[in-house]
Amino acid sequence: MSREPVRRTSATVHAELFDRHLRAIRRDRAARVGPELFLFDRAFDECLDRVRDIARTFDRAMLLGCPSAEWPARLASIADKVDVLDPGTLFAGTSGGAPIEEDRYDFGVGRYDLCVAIGTLDTVNDLQAALGCIHRALKPDAPFIGAIAGGDSLPALRVSLIEAGRHQARIAARFHPRIEPSTLAQLLAAAGFNMPVVDVDRVRLRYTDLDGLVRDLRSMAATSVLAARSPPMTRSELEGARRAFRGLGDGHRTEETVEILHFLGWTKYSRKAAN
Repeated sequence: MSREPVRRTSATVHAELFDRHLRAIRRDRAARVGPELFLFDRAFDECLDRVRDIARTFDRAMLLGCPSAEWPARLASIADKVDVLDPGTLFAGTSGGAPIEEDRYDFGVGRYDLCVAIGTLDTVNDLQAALGCIHRALKPDAPFIGAIAGGDSLPALRVSLIEAGRHQARIAARFHPRIEPSTLAQLLAAAGFNMPVVDVDRVRLRYTDLDGLVRDLRSMAATSVLAARSPPMTRSELEGARRAFRGLGDGHRTEETVEILHFLGWTKYSRKAAN
């Protein structure tokens, strides 16, 4: 997530990796068309099961990322109060929450004894700052649990787009930088979370064509939000990507993989707070 300074005549500014406005637009588009929830629900269900395994009750929880209007009520079964926050205005509004940018938002100090974050932190410009803000908002000995897309997601799509670009003699950057489990664990530790744990859930999907995969990605707000825009694909590039995607399959369907990184960290235990 490093940033290179961009020279200007009056000052030095820093280019951002992700387009903040486009990120919100993508989530609002998914909300309008009806979000595809099968991967989100899978991640949320797993996180909820893990929270239920913690032998305690929670007073106030932060739900960061909420594409489903059913999630707050489900989390409310284990927390007395749930605050919903989402980068998308429509997703936030549907659940009575607030639209936010995780690395620019003041979550407060010691307000929450639980944070559940699903599917947004992998497109934050300053992930370290966002994790620090979340840590600051949690009480001592509070769990921070969530899930994001992992670095080995969508290998078939990657290969198909690279092959199409190679034939056109232009390979454009169309994918977000990869986040590896070890890197995420290090970032959690650097933000002050104790005992960070990251594990991987690899989900295998099968598609009859590339267009079906792209439709699902759009409905998940999972298409590119890179600030450096790649040139639009030409018709010949798109056809080449479709052929390459079919060629990776068995003649009927092509297997694609999505990697979900589940993580858990704890704020430091405070004997004074416990008393």
